[in-house]
Amino acid sequence: MDHHITVPYTREEASALHSGDMVFLTGTIYTARDAAHKRMDEALNSGQELPFDLKGNVIYYMGPSPARPGNVIGSAGPTTASRMDKYAPSLLDLGLSGMIGKGKRTEDVRQAVIRNGAVYFAAIGGAGALLSKSIVSSEVIAYDDLGTEAIRKLTVRDFPCIVVIDAEGNNLYETASKEFCTL
Repeated sequence: MDHHITVPYTREEASALHSGDMVFLTGTIYTARDAAHKRMDEALNSGQELPFDLKGNVIYYMGPSPARPGNVIGSAGPTTASRMDKYAPSLLDLGLSGMIGKGKRTEDVRQAVIRNGAVYFAAIGGAGALLSKSIVSSEVIAYDDLGTEAIRKLTVRDFPCIVVIDAEGNNLYETASKEFCTL
């Protein structure tokens, strides 16, 4: 089933999504990769505020390539989500509603998704140039010294992704593998 969702979104909206659903996100999402997650973790551990409000928001695990003249952003494909797994549960517990990446997640992340009624989305790896066409604006908002790993605020329109782990913990990577093996 296809869904069009405005970000930030509510827990109720997240609960309507099911593993395997195609989703088109419109609104504001934030980028953060390994180095930015480490900095956010250090900020939280020292009692500092994060660079953006997590409540209802989505983090896209992405570091763009440089924008060509006339473009908002360069290629914007997902990075492997498992590298953020040690940080994801605490961010979800603080109100993060979704994550976009590629690849499997740990059981701790899956449990945090369930506990918080959140969603893990996958974007198609290797399709960064195509995905960048859904990005309307891009602004570095924190950790500029990290270059491509700086936190960016993106405005997206109909950004395509697939629900991998839904708010009930159903995991597309597991169900699709089982279904494939029965063919």
